[in-house]
Amino acid sequence: MNRARIFLFALVAALFVAQAHGQQAITFPSGDGSAQGLLYLPQGAGPHPALVVIHEWWGLNDWVKQEAAGYAAQGYVALAVDLYRGKVAADPELAHELMRGLPQDQGVRDLVAAVTYLQHRKEVDHARIGAVGWCMGGGYALQLAIADPALRAVAINYGALATDKTDLTKIHAKVLGNFGGQDRGIPPDAVHAFADTMQSIGKPVNVKIYPDAGHAFENPNNKAGYRADDAADALGRIDQFFAAELKH
Repeated sequence: MNRARIFLFALVAALFVAQAHGQQAITFPSGDGSAQGLLYLPQGAGPHPALVVIHEWWGLNDWVKQEAAGYAAQGYVALAVDLYRGKVAADPELAHELMRGLPQDQGVRDLVAAVTYLQHRKEVDHARIGAVGWCMGGGYALQLAIADPALRAVAINYGALATDKTDLTKIHAKVLGNFGGQDRGIPPDAVHAFADTMQSIGKPVNVKIYPDAGHAFENPNNKAGYRADDAADALGRIDQFFAAELKH
């Protein structure tokens, strides 16, 4: 099968999954304004566990939509928040510009508002809400855990890490992290410092560093850095983590 046909098959499959699991474009209150995202509903009336899905610096692109739809297929209400308000980058220069143009307080406010929105959905068990993010979204997943004690489980994938004890003591969620040993932006020393600080204040944390992987190793669109075996292991860890913390 040639590359074009593989891409077409993947696109059709993603659209089928999205349609089968009730993709809805939504807006919800955030501060004095509103935020937006895509909501994916699982089969059945619920109440279901729910996930806030947080995109990379590229924006809410097809890969993140596919991940959110996949979580809905597993039985979660998944809300993929669009922090860029509809903008999506196809090159690193624009991605960097969009990321720098997003005030962190606005991003965190939108994500906290997303949790509140989920808590008021009849399909959602408000006591079983988690978050998952990659790259920029991984950092925001941690900031959301600091800002909102309602979260029960958070998965951080090569996202920026905080080590300030005052901030980390605010976390009530259990935390899972997947990181690349060759990631120059978030090196192993930073991961170890984060894990050590969390453990020193009695916060549950489970981090894994993949020695041969760099940044964004889970994303197949990262042609140079994608590591299929490591990605499969990391995503499997996330599935097991959420199943244990949100489904039982």
